[in-house]
Formats: sequence, structure tokens, C-alpha cells
Amino acid sequence: MDSTATDRFDTSRFEASRNRLASLAYRLLGSATDAEDAVQDAFLHWQAAERQRIKVPEAWLTKVVTNLCLDRLRSAQARRERTAGAWLPEPLLDGDPMLGPADTFEQRESVSLAVLTLMERLSPVERAVYVLREAFSYGHAEIAEILDITGSASQQHLHRARRRITAARRGGGEADPASARRIVEEFLAAASSGRTERLVALLTDDATAVSDGAGGLATTLLRYDTPQRIAAVARAGFKPTAAKRRLAGGTSAVHYALVNGASAILFVPGDQVVGAVTFDITGGKIATVRGIAAPARLVRLTEAWRQHEPDTPLIPQW
Repeated sequence: MDSTATDRFDTSRFEASRNRLASLAYRLLGSATDAEDAVQDAFLHWQAAERQRIKVPEAWLTKVVTNLCLDRLRSAQARRERTAGAWLPEPLLDGDPMLGPADTFEQRESVSLAVLTLMERLSPVERAVYVLREAFSYGHAEIAEILDITGSASQQHLHRARRRITAARRGGGEADPASARRIVEEFLAAASSGRTERLVALLTDDATAVSDGAGGLATTLLRYDTPQRIAAVARAGFKPTAAKRRLAGGTSAVHYALVNGASAILFVPGDQVVGAVTFDITGGKIATVRGIAAPARLVRLTEAWRQHEPDTPLIPQW
């Protein structure tokens, strides 16, 4: 096999792992954009490596991507961004290959916006151990090899990660899809019509909401921590105005969608998603509301939406 043919063969071996590597990087970083950059950096490492000496390419690439992501998490820039109060995970439309694998509850949960947010409480190594074990089912010996730690250290990191996430997690299990959609539709109807009491009734007593502001322009995340305050903000936020339409770039259709496995409503003028509101539902009520409008956080979701065949909008013209 000549060098050109070898390069093509080796490139195809990398491409066969690309989606898995991107899914790993997304879980570690919470950002599709950063995940794509990490995978591209891994490809450059792959091209520069003595590939004939790599016995198990999948394991080698997993180690490279994991450590590239850890470098990003430890960087001064990442620490500033993630502690400045303006960080949210980047939402992805269900069906995006970056969300896989999704066969088990643990795999689906590990890519939920709730758990991606909770993983910010972990150290980079704890986060890596948690993702490699829960989402990709690596054994502790394999994780130890990837992270250059001992097997017992891997077990300890996993125990701490699980404890911290479990302690902070709200509710459990997966909401029934039909019931979740009904609850979100009721929330939208109540917010649009200004029925504060109905909004409060749809929220858990300890409900919280977080938003990056209209147009994603808030310099720090806006947080609300009582059902009454969330209802008031939702009632004001979901009321269409000429100013909001100008900011959105026109009249939006409001669609129901699944984002990172959770119920969401999307504001879509034309074919551009300009806002996503996601809901964590537990016990038949809404526990968490997230409003995401920063254009940079919606790039990949918009690209997926353009390839998507949407249902009839909940509100054709908002």
C-alpha cells in the first residue's frame, strides 16, 4: 500500500470514530463547538503520530480526546468563563449524533442539560471518570490507563462524582413523553395568556429558572428561585411585542421539540432558532426552566433544525 493509500485508510479509521469521540468531548466540555475543536485537534495528533505503532486506535484516540478536553477544562480561559456566571451547556436537538450513545438511562442522563450543569461541580478528573464510566462503560483499569491514574483512584473519583451529582440532582427517572409534552404545552398556554396562578401550579415548590437574557445578551446568568417569580418572568417573557420580534429577526413560530432528551420549546423565525426554553420535569411538575438565546449556543441546534421535519407549531405566529 503506497503512502497516499495508507493516509486514506488511516483517515477512514479516524472518521469511523469521529461521532463517538465528539460525543465524549461534548459530555466532557458541555459545548458542541469546543467538542468539535477537540476532535479536530485529535485528528491532527492522529496524522502526526506513528500510526503503524498504535495497536488499538480506538483506545489511543479516546485517550487523546479525553486529555485534550481536560487541558481545555483546566485552562485559565475556561476557568474564567465557567466561574463568571455566564456559562450554560450548549443545547442539542435530539437525534444529533453528538448525543450518542443513548441506549441506557445512565447514558441519556449523562448528556442531559441537568447533569451537564451539575458536572461543573466536579473536578476535571472526576468529570472524565464519571463520563467514561457512566456513558461509555469503560472499566476502571481502562480509565486508569486513559487518565494516567491508578484503578483505585478511578474508583474513588467515580464515587465522589456520583455522590456530588446525586446530592444535587432533583427527582429521578425519566418523565413520560406524552405527559411531559402536555405539561409544557400547558405552561406555554398559561404564560402566553398571563395566567399566573396556573403557571405557579405547574411548578414544583422549589422550582428554579435560569436564562442568558433576551437575545442572550446578559453578562451573567439571570436566576429565579421561587414559583411566583418564575411565573411572573414567564408571563412577561412569553408575551409577544414588536421589540421582541425585532430582536428575534421577525415573527417566530413556536415549536415543541426534544433537546438533550428533555422537553423544550423553540422560537424559530424562518429557519433560524433564536431561543430555546428547556424543562426538567419531575413528579408531573416543572422543576427547572432554562432559557437559552445566545446565538453562539444555538448554532449547531439551528443546523440540525434545518434538517429536521418539525411538527405543527404550537404557536404559528408569535
